[in-house]
Amino acid sequence: MGTNSDFETGLRTLFTRVFGDSQALETFKRLSGGASQETWALSNAQHSAILRRAPGGTSMARSSAAIGLPAEAKLIDAAGRAGVPVPKVLHVLAPDDGLGDGFLMSRVLGETIARPILRNDEFASARSVLAAQCGNALADIHSIALEGLPEELQASGGLAQIAQYEEIYRGFDVPRPVFELALQWLKANAPDASATVLVHGDFRLGNLMIDEKGLVAVLDWELAHLGDPREDIAWLCVNSWRFGQSQNRVGGFGQIEDLLTAYNQKRGTNYAPKDIDWWEMLGTLKWGIMCMIMYEAFRSGADPSVERAAIGRRVSETEIDLINLLETAHA
Repeated sequence: MGTNSDFETGLRTLFTRVFGDSQALETFKRLSGGASQETWALSNAQHSAILRRAPGGTSMARSSAAIGLPAEAKLIDAAGRAGVPVPKVLHVLAPDDGLGDGFLMSRVLGETIARPILRNDEFASARSVLAAQCGNALADIHSIALEGLPEELQASGGLAQIAQYEEIYRGFDVPRPVFELALQWLKANAPDASATVLVHGDFRLGNLMIDEKGLVAVLDWELAHLGDPREDIAWLCVNSWRFGQSQNRVGGFGQIEDLLTAYNQKRGTNYAPKDIDWWEMLGTLKWGIMCMIMYEAFRSGADPSVERAAIGRRVSETEIDLINLLETAHA
């Protein structure tokens, strides 16, 4: 996408386009996080914003599940109108911006990293209310009208995901007995489908902005799709996303009863903890297969980063989690 000088010029032009000719960009820096997209902080004394941009400005066919940044911006707009706490989309990049694919959004303050959220005293009050806040946010997401949503959204129910991830798993030709057991259990115990809703697809710590009062914003909508609402609830319960605080089923910070009470009251549903069990098993298996994908990216040299290798090793953690879930299911 050109030189560093071209990129800086593009950022400065974008900033004044959004905030006015008298508002010059003073600082910009790339932030940590955002494994699949670039995240840049732009600011001057009066305004601050976040640029979410495709790597190098060019969107690639990285995942058939990702909806693309322009569609993600439209989805965040729709979520905001529905009352979901999200950043405000300020501008969607156009070709004449010279910055590639992406969008500019308001900067929200808080923390996304799990360790301080789950352990630091400053977040103690937040942890006490966060499960219910997540229940309310998920209820709002799942209540968004499907008409008018971006056409890039794909439909993906539970059985379809089993088929998709089993095909990926078989392609590695590395049999894992625990995965085989989980696949058979999931197929034999598939629940009846719920009414199709908008599913965030990656609702967990890391994609939630938290401050000392609790949930500030729901971030990273690139894996959104149409599906079963229990998928989102269960993904937040997957043990890998509890970050060592396994006693708290919801994200390492709360209890499923608190989340479901808030969710059911807002949506008029009657989900019980047992209704989430099958989807938690599926989420755990999916994450295990994703870990295999990441290790293969490292092994093949497609992405030789230490991060990919480290995540790839976590497949054994998901096997332990699946054994625990299978034992509970058969108890």
